[in-house]
This record gives sequence, structure tokens and C-alpha cells, in this order.
Amino acid sequence: MKKRFLFVLLALLIVAVAGCASPAAPAAPAAAPASGGVAAPAAEAAPTAAPADEGCAEMTPVKLQLQWVTQSQFAGYFAAVDQGFYAAHCLDVTILEGAVDIVPQQVVASGQAEFGLAWVPKVLASRSEGADLVNIGQVFQRSGTLEVSWADNPVATVADMRGKRIGTWGFGNEHELFAAMRAEGIDPNNADDVTVIQQSFDMLALLNRELDAAEAMTYNEYAQVLEAINPETGELYTSEDLTVINFNDVGTAMLQDHVFARESWLAEEGHEDVAVRFLAASFQGWQWCRDEIDACVQVVLDNGPTLGQSHMTWQLNEINKLIWPSPAGIGVMDQALWDQTVAVSLESGIIPEAPGDGAFRTDLALKALEMVEGDTTGADYQPITVELVEGGE
Repeated sequence: MKKRFLFVLLALLIVAVAGCASPAAPAAPAAAPASGGVAAPAAEAAPTAAPADEGCAEMTPVKLQLQWVTQSQFAGYFAAVDQGFYAAHCLDVTILEGAVDIVPQQVVASGQAEFGLAWVPKVLASRSEGADLVNIGQVFQRSGTLEVSWADNPVATVADMRGKRIGTWGFGNEHELFAAMRAEGIDPNNADDVTVIQQSFDMLALLNRELDAAEAMTYNEYAQVLEAINPETGELYTSEDLTVINFNDVGTAMLQDHVFARESWLAEEGHEDVAVRFLAASFQGWQWCRDEIDACVQVVLDNGPTLGQSHMTWQLNEINKLIWPSPAGIGVMDQALWDQTVAVSLESGIIPEAPGDGAFRTDLALKALEMVEGDTTGADYQPITVELVEGGE
């Protein structure tokens, strides 16, 4: 979905103490942060006078605009605040929480934040409309989008969607699904082929059997089903009760969460250095959340998400799966997945033409990786097993 290039001033300010945030696949809005309000126009970040390893002569203030509310999807950034990784790189980072009416691309393009997080096709759409936004760190290496149905009424393949009631959130989240349908000769805009229903940011329509299949993120809505009681057994639903289509397997998966900034901002003296240090500290945050999952979840909980410990643990575990392994290093673009994302964006009409070479750059992420010690690829990463409880508590 293309959105008009508007200036958005509203953004909720999360205290830079600890926390994490993100869409319940996108997801229903969570509780407000400990403090917040309307973000004043961001002053251009002044580069610090000394590198982190020599001590900070001064701190560089920057803002990061999230794309949703507090949850583990953004754990690495809050961990970087909580663990002092940003401070060690002479950065004073303010994290702005997202909401339904906040578009990160607009916030960054209008100068309200130096950095933003969003799905790649949404930034490509903004770029095609004139926003000078560039992808500088591709943190998620794969898509987390699913289409979920019941095992006793399975929609096991995309071809099975013909004639069924298929849910999607819309708002630009439908493109992987619609591209997969079209590849099977199903027109998502033709009610004779399929009934597409805009679902809410939860799984109630699936739980109530109002949909044959519902859109879900691995890290959020899918877990919401598994946190619900099966009325026939009195126990929680299990994965055996569900049938899942993963768009990574289908071939229409699109790259999602990445760090972006304005090209014009990066071109100013000292700002590339600020971006490198921001990426390095963020990568450290994600390393820590990979290796210290319980402690990282506690950072999320301290920041006040709507759902509880088991859900936040599940979510972080699934987010880690989307990041690790990162064969070329966390934040470095996979060219094949970029090309696939562009191809689906073109086929879906998200963008009128392929973006130029400047739409993403890897040099800043590579420089950042030189500043990060330890495992930056996660080649041996193994997810944990998470036990969900009713309601995600």
C-alpha cells in the first residue's frame, strides 16, 4: 500500500531505561510507556568529539522511531539502552514508540528522528514517492509472515485458498499473501476466486471460525492462538491443531525490519560516523538478546508490554530466528532476498519501477561489525523451547 508523504509529528517517547516494542503481527496496541508525549522536532545530531574507546567528550543525541508498541520485536534496541551499549559509543538514544497513526518513514523523512524501523517494501514505497530514505542495516534476514488455518479445515497450500475466507490486516501487510495468490492464478480482488477479509490485529476471527485462514506473525499472533483454550479439550491449543503456510517456503517472502535513515542526513559531516556507532551498539543489543534471552525478556517486561512473560519469551525466541543466522554478519543485506523483495514489490504495484542502487548500502553495517566483538553471524545459533501459558502471562 502506498501512503501519501505526510509529516507526522506525533510519536510516543519511551524512557531510555529498558524495554522493547513491536506490532502484534503488527498487533493490538500495547500499554503506553512509562512517560511519553508529542516528540518535538529533532535537532540534527552533532557528532561526538571522541570515539567510544577514548571516552566521550560529549554525547550525541539521536532518536529511533519504532514501528509499533512495546514488545520483544524491538528488544535489541532497548537492550542497547539498558546495557549501556549506546552510551559506550557516545550516543544518547531516545526510542520513540509506534502506534497505528505513526508511520516511521514519515517521521524520519520529516526530521523527527534520525533512524527508523520498518518493513522494506514500505520504505521502498516511500522512497518511490520522493522520500530520501536508505536502508543501512538489514537486521531481519527472513520474513515472519504466516497464514494460519485449522488442521481440521486446512488451508495447506496457497492453491487451497481458492473459494475460502482468507484474512489479512491490509495496511501494506498483504503483499506476500496477494503475490502468492496471483502466482497460483487466484485474483485476490475477485470475489469469485477468494473472499479476502480484513482481520483485526488479533486472532479472534480465526478462533471464532469466521475465517478459514488468518494472517499471523511467527512471533506474535501465532502464539496468541497457542495461548487460547481449546473448548473441546479444556487445554491450550497446540501446533498440531493448526496448519501453517510460511511465505519463506512459498517464495514471496519480503524483507522486513531494517534500520533506515535519510540520505541527506547521512551526507552531512560526521553523520555517517554516528550511524556506524548506532548500528554497532544495536548489533550488540541483538547479540545480547540472543545469548541472554531471559535477561533480555526482563528488559522487555520492565518496559511494560501488554502481554506477559511467556508471550514475550516466545516472541524474542522467534525474533532471534528471523535474525540468526546472519551469514554475512548481522545487518548486512542478502542480495538475493533484496531482489526477491523488489520483484514482489513490482509485481504487487507497491513501486512503479525498481529502486536505484542507492536504496540500500552495506558499508555502514560492515564498518559497524568491525567494532563489535564476539559472534556476529550466529552460525551455531539454536532457538530455545518456550512453554506458553494462557493469555501469554
